Amino acid sequence: MLESIIWILLIGFFVGEIAFRLKAPPLVGMVLVGILLGPQISNTIDISILQAADSLRTIAVMVILMKAGLGLDREKLAQQGSVAVRLGFLPATCEAIIIALAAMWLLQFDFATGLLLGCIIGAESPAVIVPGMLRLKSLGWGVTKGIPDAILTGSALSDVLLLLVFSLLLAFLSQGTTTGIILPGGITLSALQILPFQVILQIILGAIAGLMTARILVLLLVKQNWTQNATQDTLVAASFALLLVVLAEKFPIFSGYLAVMATGFFVIEFDPPLARRLRNGFDTLWVVAQIILFVLLGASIPLQVLENVLLVGLLILAVGTLVGRMLGWYLSTLGSNWNWQERLFLLPGNSAKATVQAAIGAIPLAAGIEGGETILAIAALSILVTAPLGAWAIPTFAPKLLQKGEVDPTKVAIARRIVLLAAVDTSPLAVDVLLKVAELARRCDGEVVVFHVMQSEDGESIEQLRQQTKQLLADIRYRFLTVGGVVSEEIVSVAREYGVAEIVIGKRGHRLWENVLVGSVSQAVLEKSLIPVVVVEKIKIQIQ
Repeated sequence: MLESIIWILLIGFFVGEIAFRLKAPPLVGMVLVGILLGPQISNTIDISILQAADSLRTIAVMVILMKAGLGLDREKLAQQGSVAVRLGFLPATCEAIIIALAAMWLLQFDFATGLLLGCIIGAESPAVIVPGMLRLKSLGWGVTKGIPDAILTGSALSDVLLLLVFSLLLAFLSQGTTTGIILPGGITLSALQILPFQVILQIILGAIAGLMTARILVLLLVKQNWTQNATQDTLVAASFALLLVVLAEKFPIFSGYLAVMATGFFVIEFDPPLARRLRNGFDTLWVVAQIILFVLLGASIPLQVLENVLLVGLLILAVGTLVGRMLGWYLSTLGSNWNWQERLFLLPGNSAKATVQAAIGAIPLAAGIEGGETILAIAALSILVTAPLGAWAIPTFAPKLLQKGEVDPTKVAIARRIVLLAAVDTSPLAVDVLLKVAELARRCDGEVVVFHVMQSEDGESIEQLRQQTKQLLADIRYRFLTVGGVVSEEIVSVAREYGVAEIVIGKRGHRLWENVLVGSVSQAVLEKSLIPVVVVEKIKIQIQ
């Protein structure tokens, strides 16, 4: 079992990175690793891990939905509330119905079995859509109109609807009868008639469960101070989120996944600093979770059953997306402030299938439903086709179809490489500058450019400065640069060239009046630089 975990993590990571360097989505490489290591080809993954695949996928989906909730923006959702709700129901419904009709024609399914296939294929993948939308938010694409937020919310709501319909159809096809409830007076309501009430109940109770969980997290982690660092905050929050999913499986009166997403959303409202810490923690968890999710996804794809339905399956997927889902997108954005380019972005941004299909695609076959093998094959095909396409198309078409707005760093984690510039001379003050820049770099895991402008050929002093840098920045990535020229101009120029976040420079004052004024070089840098400047002054301790 341990060997299998090592194979999954190491090979999944490196092949994902190879795919990324080849300009393909990392998940493509991870899925391929799963196919190669899985029972279809090499059968390397231990059977115990494959048996636990559903539980491991559940944990990974919990992580990505918590990330989604922690990235939602209430103001943007209020702005696009109607669109978000419609995106949660219309595209999925239209796609499921069109796929059902296509399956009746192409596969000779009855309508109930075709609709069962439609519910499986129509579900959207949080594992592809959530990271894609959060990345768009961190870059500013579509944020002015709240387009990523609307897609995130709509995706979660659509999965609630389709999973409910799927469970009802499964019971109907397995038992041949529908379940219902009997009202006073002997009036019987069928499962189909009570479906709208079930959907509304699952959404409302899911939101309430998320709100209560967020309150508990704020009470424990902020007001009662049960944790000492961000890692412990993330551990507790992840455990509570996973508990919501488990409870929803045992008591299916609310949507566990929606409750997880709502928890992140309400944490932002109740305590933004806690939300920021959790956002960074769940970003770290996702690094591991995505490898496990997509490798096991690949291992679960039944390659041997794809051949017989390949062409028919591709046609059904195309008809479902290009006819059903596009009709739903049009109706969802009708009367909104979205232009035609933003509506067109829903094609790459809201079509990916992966996690739900892997989780429920094999259930009809296991339940003995006629056509179950074909349903499983088309579900697997939808993963192989739409997941890589969606992961590639979201970042590719967003700059072409969406407008760029101002990023809100209080709602998303903005990951960027931090570079600091330490402008040093050969005076004793250089040590203070290096100590300060080292302190700043350790806080943000940044890199440092140590920069010295030579005013004379003093090789011995420069070598001493180099050794001081090596000693004081031993645990920090840095480069040491020396040039000649006008000091202030060269500092500003190099800072622009390397895209530094801050300049750290010393204030020199040899005479009494210079203790009041900033030194001439640092003053010149302050006047010329558009980059923030940190001025370090030598502290003189007088002993009386």
